[in-house]
Amino acid sequence: MDTTTLIICIYALVVLTIMFIVMAISLSKDRKQNQKADNTENKREIALEKELDETKKQLEEVNRQSVVKKEEESEAKTRFPMLTSIDKNMEAKQDNFFDNTVSLEDICDRLRNYSANQLKLYYSLHDIRSFVAGLGTSHLILMQGMSGTGKTSLAVAFGQFINNESTIVPVQPMWKESSDLIGYYNEFTNKFNETNMLYSLYRALYTKDMYITVLDEMNIARIEYYFAEFLSLLEIPNPNKRLIRVVSETKRNDPKKLKNGEILVSENMWFIGTANNDDSTFAISDKVYDRAMILNLDKRATPFEAPYTEPVRISSEHFSKLIRKAGLSYSITSRNLRRISLLDEYMRKNLHVSFGNRIMAQIKKFVSIYIACGGKEIEAIDDILAKKVMRKLGSQNPVFVKNALPGLYECINDLFGEEGLPMCKEFLNHIEMSV
Repeated sequence: MDTTTLIICIYALVVLTIMFIVMAISLSKDRKQNQKADNTENKREIALEKELDETKKQLEEVNRQSVVKKEEESEAKTRFPMLTSIDKNMEAKQDNFFDNTVSLEDICDRLRNYSANQLKLYYSLHDIRSFVAGLGTSHLILMQGMSGTGKTSLAVAFGQFINNESTIVPVQPMWKESSDLIGYYNEFTNKFNETNMLYSLYRALYTKDMYITVLDEMNIARIEYYFAEFLSLLEIPNPNKRLIRVVSETKRNDPKKLKNGEILVSENMWFIGTANNDDSTFAISDKVYDRAMILNLDKRATPFEAPYTEPVRISSEHFSKLIRKAGLSYSITSRNLRRISLLDEYMRKNLHVSFGNRIMAQIKKFVSIYIACGGKEIEAIDDILAKKVMRKLGSQNPVFVKNALPGLYECINDLFGEEGLPMCKEFLNHIEMSV
């Protein structure tokens, strides 16, 4: 090989080497650039994933807040807003401070003085004793009498006296069923039309206070229609079974003490109906009279000076305890039971009127409570016989009754004496004069 050829070969080898080096450097740069691009892309993917995670968390928080808001709105849209407010307020305000030292006689004396001194309402001691004894005998009292004698006022005064205002329910002429008293569910508004009576019934479930609901002008509608369920419930011996239907089913946001759509008519609830007897009212049936205790306020009591008297907060439990104690301590005497039995026998044979087991039980209970209130046994017997038994003669044939009255007067005189049972005789005289 000549020198020229060798030089050319060496030159070619150098050029190839340089080209190989340049290509290697170029490939290395490309590899680095690709690697850098890959790193940048990875960072972008990581950043995007973090951004997606953050967005997902924000969406979850928004959804959670939305659910909470819907639940709060649902709570706010309960169909029983008045009753639900009782759940919220009464649980935090439980108060069990009562004066459980007072006797039935104390209650009567202090109620009379409180009404006279602070309210300028005057009642005879007999009427006050009859009222308190009526509360102890039945959870339904019917107060009758001419306008202005203080029928509604006495019920209101008692609510103020026991530091628990009475609920006044003005009865409407068109009432026909219990929903007129406790309300009804409105399908269009998805709300229950809550009434003051329903509010009082529900509130009574939270405390041990005595609750008074006044059915003002009770017989302006037919009592046997709108109050029929309550009349039946008050007869149930087990107080925990006195449930009245409010709605057909219970929803999640309904009041806590509304169980299966029913509300309990508790033992610390009393109903006092005021009644007028005129052309605008309905006659009250024996079904109502037999179940209710009756208080006739026919005369305005004479005003008198009374000492300042503080109200007394009495628990229903203490009142019930006083009633039980009265039954044990002042049971009606066997002599008077025999007299009443003989009078019942005479009236059944000659006037076709009988007491019945319900009224006999009421007589025994009323008399014992009336005596515990400071009254006399014979006064209590006269009072309840006039209101619960002699009253039945008013529904009899007036001519037949008038002809039978002389014999009845003679029977009463033989059993109770010439001066005995003046209220019964006054009622009989009223019947006689009205024929």
